[in-house]
Amino acid sequence: MEQKQTIHFGAGPAKLPQSVLLQAQKELLDYSGMGISVLEMGHRSSEFDNIMDKSVSLLRELLNIPANYKVLFLQGGGSGQFSAVPLNLIGLKEDKCADYLVTGTWSAKAAKEAEKYGKVNIVHPKLDSYTKIPDPSSWTLNPSASYVYYCCNETVHGVEYNFTPETNGVVLVSDMSSNFLSRPVDVSKFGLIYAGAQKNIGCAGVTVVIVREDLLGHALKECPVILDYKVQADMNSLYNTPPCFSIYIMSLVLEWIKSNGGSAAMETLNKQKSSMIYDIINASNGFYV
Repeated sequence: MEQKQTIHFGAGPAKLPQSVLLQAQKELLDYSGMGISVLEMGHRSSEFDNIMDKSVSLLRELLNIPANYKVLFLQGGGSGQFSAVPLNLIGLKEDKCADYLVTGTWSAKAAKEAEKYGKVNIVHPKLDSYTKIPDPSSWTLNPSASYVYYCCNETVHGVEYNFTPETNGVVLVSDMSSNFLSRPVDVSKFGLIYAGAQKNIGCAGVTVVIVREDLLGHALKECPVILDYKVQADMNSLYNTPPCFSIYIMSLVLEWIKSNGGSAAMETLNKQKSSMIYDIINASNGFYV
């Protein structure tokens, strides 16, 4: 009986490549001849170490991540990083303040959470609606801010940055959950990038954090140990039991991205897919907006 294939437009958890699902199905009961599933595998076993190392290596290759950045696999999703970012970074400078660009639901939630740990400055005039990126000429950046935060793609309102904000040397932090690895990105322009895997590179359960090494070790005393980037970096993301199966699925998706041309090829493919929709919208004489 032929298996039904449903076209699925979920923002996340999103559709996975069929080859990835088939590989996971094939290995579900017996991973690499071990006689056990990844679901049962010890997170401190050499076999799982190999899965972790492969995932980190693939991310470094696909994004050309500089050597002075750590790659972490954490839990709590993007919402967990709303707390983790200020808990780790807002104390970088004495004033304990941060600049936030609020262009949609996700950055608004992040800014609200950060207010628990320091002073938050919304760098642009308050928006009546989330329909555009405020002109950078209207921004008022605080040179004493510990970091500047923005959400690269706001899925709820459909607002995406097509440029990297200039921060005049202040640490730049970005939530890239919904467009991570959808196009090339210059990691060296950022102090920290994070992304929940379920949008583009896997299933729910693991959050990728890419953080510059000099930003480690500045966590507030209130920071829970599992959210402390330095603790997790020192323990290779194994301070607590990681989401093993989610990391395994992510490794398969990363391998698929690599074998299909990497982030540049993903950008080309995404433009082709989106044009199928936007060409109809643009030719509808205002029927679709």
